[in-house]
Amino acid sequence: MTETPHAAEQREATDGPSDPAYLEAVTELLGGLAYGQLRAFSQLARDSELAPTLRHRSELARLAAHELGRYTALAERLRSLGVEPEDAMQPFVAAVDGFHERTTASTWLESLVKAYVGEGIAQDFYREVAAYVDADTRELVHRVLEDNGQADFVVGVVREAIEADPRIAGRLALWGRRLVGEAITQAQRVGVERDALAGLLVGTPGRAGADLAELGRMFVRLTDEHTRRMERLGLAS
Repeated sequence: MTETPHAAEQREATDGPSDPAYLEAVTELLGGLAYGQLRAFSQLARDSELAPTLRHRSELARLAAHELGRYTALAERLRSLGVEPEDAMQPFVAAVDGFHERTTASTWLESLVKAYVGEGIAQDFYREVAAYVDADTRELVHRVLEDNGQADFVVGVVREAIEADPRIAGRLALWGRRLVGEAITQAQRVGVERDALAGLLVGTPGRAGADLAELGRMFVRLTDEHTRRMERLGLAS
């Protein structure tokens, strides 16, 4: 019988870094997440140049610095496992860069929605995968992805803009729907193409994973979280 992610969170993984298959899986999890954070840092740094005021620019620069801090923590963990961060990240470059190329924001507000909604879906995916790893790795993933109020700036700016001009809500809602489709496609691509990462989800000999029904529920949870983010922004999903 397979475990759900929530049940898996209650157990300790019997594998460890000394098991090559498990080390590869953890490396892929941390490598994919690390490149996502590194790419988010560079994207936010570029987006800050579009900011309409100096205050907005400084706030977005602060968010970029936070993403860099997340990347640094993940890179340090990879090195502690004997893996160079660049080697762990390389397999994910095409998928992550492809997402960003397909979702180039045309306005400052679109860039903020993308930073909050698009990146949020990817991060939720890695949280789901982390349910199947050891407690230390799982704690690191949850810690680096913890929202300590960083999103409040984005939510406030978007809601203020909608209040000032309600007509933009419809356009931003359409943009959010496009982002969720692209982000979930990216998550599915990563989950399918990386064998070790897929093994964490669906299981390998001697290690339980999720059945097809649970995988379906996982993507429902990703969509539900997206809906909550859109509602927080004041947008219909």
